[in-house]
Amino acid sequence: MGKKHTKHTSLEKKYNDNFAPNEVAILGTQCGTIANLVHQVSEKLSQYNLGYFDASHAKDIEQNVISEYTFHHEGNLQIKTSSSVNKYEQRLQFYNHDLVFINGNHYQGAKQILILDDEKEASVKKRLDQLTSIQFVIKLNENSRYFDCLLERFPNIKNITSYTINEIDKISNHIHNLIKQNIAPIKGLVLTGGKSTRMGRDKSELVYYKKPQKEHVKELLENNNLETFYSVRDLSTSSEITNEIPDVFLNLGPFGGICSAFQKDPNSAWLVMATDVPFVNNELIQLLLQKRNPAKVATAVKGKNKEFPEPLITIYEPKAYGKLLAYLAQGYSCPRKMLINSDVEIIEVDDNLIRNINTPEEYEAGKADISL
Repeated sequence: MGKKHTKHTSLEKKYNDNFAPNEVAILGTQCGTIANLVHQVSEKLSQYNLGYFDASHAKDIEQNVISEYTFHHEGNLQIKTSSSVNKYEQRLQFYNHDLVFINGNHYQGAKQILILDDEKEASVKKRLDQLTSIQFVIKLNENSRYFDCLLERFPNIKNITSYTINEIDKISNHIHNLIKQNIAPIKGLVLTGGKSTRMGRDKSELVYYKKPQKEHVKELLENNNLETFYSVRDLSTSSEITNEIPDVFLNLGPFGGICSAFQKDPNSAWLVMATDVPFVNNELIQLLLQKRNPAKVATAVKGKNKEFPEPLITIYEPKAYGKLLAYLAQGYSCPRKMLINSDVEIIEVDDNLIRNINTPEEYEAGKADISL
């Protein structure tokens, strides 16, 4: 039989629940009680980017003829626009959120928190099929009962962790764990294949530590338990080399290399390292990993006397991929531009640790300093 024809390129999919990378639907009681719980928990977890997905409860509403964006100097934004719900649009809107709460009375979430409200037995019975992954149960009061329909469908439901609705700290801590479980693993990316115009030869092949610098950087990352790849312009002719990621975003320099890594694996964070910063040491890599803030778009180092972060000694979170593509759509291919205009964790370090080597003279001086 002939090979089946496929219309579309097979791409690695970004992991999503129904509407967001990480979501939990809350159902089983009045919408106002759900909204109040979401706001109380969100105050406890304000270090994260959280969202709430609800349906309007207005009876009659006019179609918007203009989209209004009202900004406040504190950073708040109110939006009034026309939009229909579909999972692809919602995934774009919720791309940067660490967790999205869903009003489960209106929309189905991939994970659920069930609130036991004696007055809502009929409502819960109607939604039994939506209870596919109950994370925990909340009782409106100590005596809230498990309905017969729940016990019949889920014989072990009483074994699921339960809280009363006023135990906000415990509920928040449980939800915090749901966020932490979803934090992406980190892989390493060593940028090679640059044109090295000022150096006159490939900077990744220069030797500072008795081996080509690209090998030294790869070992630095691997010694910190990171599966590490070389970013290359073209795939090696050797079929044995599987640790290379060729540029699929062409002629964009490091920006293209980072996007190509995310296309290969959009569900990992990428610690990106250049090969022209030979003073980066194991302590700096460990500091970067230790200070990583997965709630931000990226965690980057910055020299204490430098104005901007160093984009090629940076951990890019999965949410950075969408940001990078959005900047590319505007005609920008500078990862630093994205970083300085985004919510990024900055780690200040000694300028000399991130000193660039770009010319033969700088290379000789760098080698001499390293051998001291």
